[in-house]
Amino acid sequence: MSSDLEPQRDTALVSAESKDLQEVPLQPIPEYVQELVMRAKQAAGRLATLSTAVKNRALEAMADALEEKKEQLLEANEKDVEAFGSTPEKKAMADRLRLTDKRIEEMSAGIREVAKLPDPLGDMSKMWTRPNGMQVGRVRVPIGVIGIIYESRPNVTADSAALCLKSGNVCVLRGGSEAIHSNTAIAAVLAEAAEKAGVPPGAITFVERPDREVVPVLLKKDRYIDVIIPRGGPSLMRTIAEHATIPVVKHDAGVCHIYVDADADQAQAEAICVNAKAQRPSTCNAMETLLVHQSIARTFLPRLMEKLQAAKVEVRGCPKTCQLLPEAKPAAEDDYGKEFLDLILAVKVVKHMDEAMEHIAKYGSQHTEAILTTDYQRAMRFLREVDAGAVLVNASTRLNDGYQFGLGAEIGISTSRIHARGPMGLEELTCSKFVVLGSGQIRE
Repeated sequence: MSSDLEPQRDTALVSAESKDLQEVPLQPIPEYVQELVMRAKQAAGRLATLSTAVKNRALEAMADALEEKKEQLLEANEKDVEAFGSTPEKKAMADRLRLTDKRIEEMSAGIREVAKLPDPLGDMSKMWTRPNGMQVGRVRVPIGVIGIIYESRPNVTADSAALCLKSGNVCVLRGGSEAIHSNTAIAAVLAEAAEKAGVPPGAITFVERPDREVVPVLLKKDRYIDVIIPRGGPSLMRTIAEHATIPVVKHDAGVCHIYVDADADQAQAEAICVNAKAQRPSTCNAMETLLVHQSIARTFLPRLMEKLQAAKVEVRGCPKTCQLLPEAKPAAEDDYGKEFLDLILAVKVVKHMDEAMEHIAKYGSQHTEAILTTDYQRAMRFLREVDAGAVLVNASTRLNDGYQFGLGAEIGISTSRIHARGPMGLEELTCSKFVVLGSGQIRE
């Protein structure tokens, strides 16, 4: 499951000049990683100064190339899906792994949306004048080289490459071994199209070797990589925490809640809850726990249960929920706070909004939380007091997404308490530097 769990073999078959196949030892991992990051670092300076027009042409070429090479990408993906397997416990991960015509079209559409967005680089929000006449301002610049370590979802390769390119950042992409054929194919298509459009070689760098030893080595390259963005499960996060000497922007588990308030529009709430759980349960912004106010539970839950059963959702409920829903299974304590990534939903009946918010504070992962209510004051209080990267009122948690928010695409949904929190688009992939315009000023 984890991208750093399965080592690659120690030799590779390559074609010799005589056309005979020979086994040749692979390059040692430290040397392999060093060459990659040095190449990436060399590309960073040139990429940071590319014009918006060149970057946009490259992005359009990348989007076109994905569609033109669709059959090639699907063929590569089929190898990964076959090797991964389809046992029930792998169902959620297999769904993330699979490419379809529609998902490739969505990848292309996301890249085109990024091309249409304003270039964040060079933006100077304000400049001020000091008493000595010196002018001081802050201008938006690229972070530099961004390492992205992720699992399963091949679309992350395309989204990350597009966002990094538009924001002037070089990306070093390390996908999971379970998607090695898909990611290698996508990265090759994108890099070739970008380079033909004028992007420096190395701007889109992909780590083709899935050896488990690559990640710890990569995480120590703080002279070459400026920030690491991990997207994956607990095993990957532990590896990052143990080995990284580079700043990390965490994209952790999505234990997302919806609280249905006493004053909710119940028909609307049913539709939202079914969408949040069943539309694509394997994603990090799918609802995992439903909290329902006790005053409407008796009428709301049975009707919702019919729709959930139609969507093949298994409900695990608190004692009150099980009294109202004989079809529900009793919830274990660890069902609350669990990221199921499947058609399983934990349900709890709560006395009031305070209990709902206490539950969210205890079990949530500060990813996405929502309230369904027609009471304005309670909605505003929920927005103020609930701590998460995104807090929604009367909307599905599935909408916490860079594309849905108008960011074009996202490099992930940050759960870190730093400048980048929630979906990370172009602005979140930049930092600022001070610029000073003087006329001979010196410090007295």
